Amino acid sequence: MKNIKKMNKDETIAVVGLGYVGLPTMIAFHESGFKVIGVDISEEVISNLKKGINPLIDSTDKLKIPTNSDNWKVTTEYEEAIPHSDIIIITVPTPVNEDKSPNLDFVNMASKQIIKNLNYSKDTIIILESTVYPGVTREIIGKELIHSDIDNDKVEIAYCPERVSPGDIGKGISNIARVLGCDSKKKGIYLAELYSLITTEGCKYVGKIEIAEAAKLIENVQRDIDIAFTNELARILPKMGLDVEEVLDAASTKWNFHRHTPGIGVGGHCIPVDPYYYISISEKLGENAKMSIAAREVNTSMPDYVANSVKDILNNIQGNDIFILGYSYKPELGDIRETPVQELVKKLTEGGNKVTVWDPYVSPEKMPKEVRGIESLSEIKLFDVAILATAHKKCIDIDWADLLNKSRSKIIYDGRRALKKEKMELLGWQYMGIGIE
Repeated sequence: MKNIKKMNKDETIAVVGLGYVGLPTMIAFHESGFKVIGVDISEEVISNLKKGINPLIDSTDKLKIPTNSDNWKVTTEYEEAIPHSDIIIITVPTPVNEDKSPNLDFVNMASKQIIKNLNYSKDTIIILESTVYPGVTREIIGKELIHSDIDNDKVEIAYCPERVSPGDIGKGISNIARVLGCDSKKKGIYLAELYSLITTEGCKYVGKIEIAEAAKLIENVQRDIDIAFTNELARILPKMGLDVEEVLDAASTKWNFHRHTPGIGVGGHCIPVDPYYYISISEKLGENAKMSIAAREVNTSMPDYVANSVKDILNNIQGNDIFILGYSYKPELGDIRETPVQELVKKLTEGGNKVTVWDPYVSPEKMPKEVRGIESLSEIKLFDVAILATAHKKCIDIDWADLLNKSRSKIIYDGRRALKKEKMELLGWQYMGIGIE
């Protein structure tokens, strides 16, 4: 391979899949001086990018899309990108099926198209970034290469997991630590240096591909387990007459305690999905991933738990009008992928309750038809119980005194424990929420 200092002018990098990870990655390498070619099967995404329009939302909406650069190209056609590229990065989705089994269709499809269009006359590196269980990179890309006519010595495969945390300042492409696995130590170190050019936190070569694959998987599995324990505490401690947040605050005084906050559930494209990849590979190996399975059961049950708590409140006040603040899965984002609020709404409306939802980042068109989505707080009508479902700053900082005038019961249920109990009660609200005695 060429010297890394010369790569800015000589290497071409293709990024396959221009979503929340792929597009920022492509832009980062372009800004570092590389010639980049992006591939996405969505004609709408490519059309917007060619116009300089960012097709993404939320924390990535400030990305600058190049429109007048000879080193920037986007296309829906693999044959326009792959043969001209030296390094190919795959950043396609890896969701789960309805039965929660891993869905590797996008990785399979991308791999077939990439290998079909490789330039057999030159050396190429293929890097998978999508979350998978250990062995997938070798099983899918490696096997495709074996069954192709290309000289396998001309192609190196590697794995460098994405670690972006949408909406979290300081957790984007340019400032997260990376790890990279590759069978060739020489090329692995080279690729780690390459990725280090686009992040201030550097990239570490960790050995063979499966080490990097496993590392990515257990990062999110561990977080799911930690959050599940916190949610479990939020259900148990109040029965002892204890507020879970007060207990967690006390426990946090120990240096090695991992502090989490209970909530109505977890969402997004990682934590609700990745554990099922771990559970799947464990079952294939004849083992039972007991902790992860239990964590998934706890976290997926939280919307139902909150819905039942709110229904009990409504039964006591004989009301059925609910106002929900927030719909996305995470604060400061408009991303509704795997949002637990969807299941919460479903459970609440099943009993005939009327639900109105406001989210400053989510348009009403993206909300379930069972609810009344509103664009502005000025549209809110009288309601019985308010629920804080997503802790957007714009939700937390609303005029609670004014909203109190629209509430018949004056009850606020804090589904994220993001409000100050004393402040709310001083304003006249009856403060309830997850983990409160």
